[in-house]
Amino acid sequence: MSDHKVLAGARVVLPTGIVENGRVIVDGGRIAGSAPEDAPALDLSGHWLVPGFVDMHNHGGGGASFTSGTVEDVLKGVHTHRLHGTTTVVASFVTGDMDFLTARAGLLSELAEQGEIAGLHFEGPFISPCRKGAHDETLLRDPHPADVLKLIDAARGRAKMVTLATELPGGLDSVRLLAEHGVIAAIGHTDASYEQTVEAIDAGATVATHLYNAMPGLGHRAPGPIAALLEDERITVELINDGTHLHPAALELAFHHAGPERVAFITDAMDAAGFGDGRYMLGPLEVEVKDSVARLVEGGSIAGSTLTLDRAFKRAVTVDGLPVESVVQAISANPARLLGVYDRVGSLEPGKDADLVVLDDAFDVKGVMRRGEWIVAPQGVPVRVPQTA
Repeated sequence: MSDHKVLAGARVVLPTGIVENGRVIVDGGRIAGSAPEDAPALDLSGHWLVPGFVDMHNHGGGGASFTSGTVEDVLKGVHTHRLHGTTTVVASFVTGDMDFLTARAGLLSELAEQGEIAGLHFEGPFISPCRKGAHDETLLRDPHPADVLKLIDAARGRAKMVTLATELPGGLDSVRLLAEHGVIAAIGHTDASYEQTVEAIDAGATVATHLYNAMPGLGHRAPGPIAALLEDERITVELINDGTHLHPAALELAFHHAGPERVAFITDAMDAAGFGDGRYMLGPLEVEVKDSVARLVEGGSIAGSTLTLDRAFKRAVTVDGLPVESVVQAISANPARLLGVYDRVGSLEPGKDADLVVLDDAFDVKGVMRRGEWIVAPQGVPVRVPQTA
């Protein structure tokens, strides 16, 4: 018998559209173009087959923090999100002092080199005190290029994104520095005006960190950063689709103006994702999670989310009414392109890693494969074995 895996009968979401009664062939850790005639087929009739999810903004899960946990904690958090379909994850840090952040970057860059995470994202300390959200104000600092470069160097080539309040002193120069080093400059936790945001985009910023959240609202006389970020084709907007961070009308507005090709669904997850209510630490700040909503104990600000991307996917289709193809684009292809890994993940195409998710007709996860190995094996799915001559 062949070692190939043939996944047959599902609705397969490809870059070109949905294929009914489709087939995806796995050979080792990659998607293959064909399989021997004797290869058994897993019958996924009545299911969806989509690319593995790619989360470019994630602080932890399973009770573990990417900012402060041990290597074992980080791996636990990564595994928690894999169980929910996220086969590629970037580890995001909240604000800390520079020595702490450089040490964490050095530690987690090793996990990136091993392929456990897709890279590092620094959300702070270069953000506005006016829009700090769940970040310790005493540790914030202006984005001077020398400090930004210090973090990039500490990450040993594994820094993927830095979130900046680009209106602060040094902000535009830091955006240019990041662009020169191939690191995403993301505008977020900002109090910038419309005009200042346009300047930052022209300087090389390409991502809006969790659009709408931690920035001025859209105004009719002072449109602020939201209008600038939505209207510019160079910007991809992150959205946290958990039903708490965004009203459905705000999500629809973003999709309408940016289009599915410029949206990236993220979790902005903290330790409690996939774990449960209780008290947690987000960096140096204490967080209480109640009814799956995370808020700072002091002040009550929303403190990340407990979201997993399978829930974001299901909500986008069943509540927001988005086409499945658009959701796949926002949850897999777009973030993969931004992170520079679309040649390996983000779509179901021959030659790419066999990272995929099996969903039932209610859009609940029934199977997760990463690099050709089942992390969550579909249960009760029949295997058809070809008859030999």
